[in-house]
Amino acid sequence: MTTEIQSRIIGNLGHITLNRPKALNALTFAMCEEVTRLLLAWENDPSIGAVLIDGAGERAFCAGGDVILLHDSGKAGDMRAEDFWRMEYALNELIHRYAKPYITLIDGFVMGGGVGLSVHGRLRVAGDNTLFAMPETGIGYFPDVGGTYFLPRLGMEIGQWLGLTGARLSAGQACDVGVANAYVPSVDHGALIQSLGMAKLDGSDAAVANVMMKFIKKPPQGEAIPQAVKAFGAKTVPAILRALDADGSEWAVKQAVNIRKKSPLAMCVTFEALRRGAKMNFRQVMTQELDLSLGFLKTQDFYEGIRAQLIDKDRNPKWSHESVDSVTEIQVQRVFRKTANPPQNFLR
Repeated sequence: MTTEIQSRIIGNLGHITLNRPKALNALTFAMCEEVTRLLLAWENDPSIGAVLIDGAGERAFCAGGDVILLHDSGKAGDMRAEDFWRMEYALNELIHRYAKPYITLIDGFVMGGGVGLSVHGRLRVAGDNTLFAMPETGIGYFPDVGGTYFLPRLGMEIGQWLGLTGARLSAGQACDVGVANAYVPSVDHGALIQSLGMAKLDGSDAAVANVMMKFIKKPPQGEAIPQAVKAFGAKTVPAILRALDADGSEWAVKQAVNIRKKSPLAMCVTFEALRRGAKMNFRQVMTQELDLSLGFLKTQDFYEGIRAQLIDKDRNPKWSHESVDSVTEIQVQRVFRKTANPPQNFLR
């Protein structure tokens, strides 16, 4: 067990709190392991009628995973990165198919690993401070934790926009696009948990809904996503950039500038991963994502992106390509290369 996870049973509600507030509740291997243990135990416990997960502190639900560990593991050539991904992806799959109502209070930052803990569950509850993003292309990586499954299912234009640019969504926008499917003001989250704990939760969605309906409010109006987002429906990343340049609106120019700062290889791999993921089931996507994660460990951009953003923090990465136009199909396919040990259930 780890102190980085707090758990309690309130009536028929199993309540998990991510407890690394100073690190914005970023996930570690031990945290993934403990959440998995709790979910499996509670799924088989007839006295538990629903599970709720939230984050300690006021700043974040969960702002990602232990990226420095992944960087160091790849450099060392050991198994820590693969073991972490296998554990994390197994947890994502468990959440996706979980038999009981799974509720996440995604207030504050919800990024990377925090997205994987939330978007695959049935009830994603935004608060006033919700800030959603998948910023992985900025570190020479791709939106994993099931990102290549759920992003294209938001609509390919929206999914590619979020996956390629790492754009941040407010609470209202998260509700508008479907990342969140309910909004409860942050001040009411404690009362919501208390009410769920007092209710007779029997494992049905209806029992949870009877409580939730008393707290759910109309979400704050999010800034409208411009029509220029249609550029992200183009058939390649270079074509997306050409469409944004041709649009010329302030929003389109901002997106194009953003794209040109990110890893060209990661952009092209992400685009292809979302395109493929739209046609796959969840398990197929997660198997592909493990291949991609291990593939990125063999790229220059993964280490350079993490160095520039999180280690040296000079924000000046030297990517392996000058632009997306110079990334070849062979280079993209190399990252997709299948691992020699495909997962049966991700965990060894």
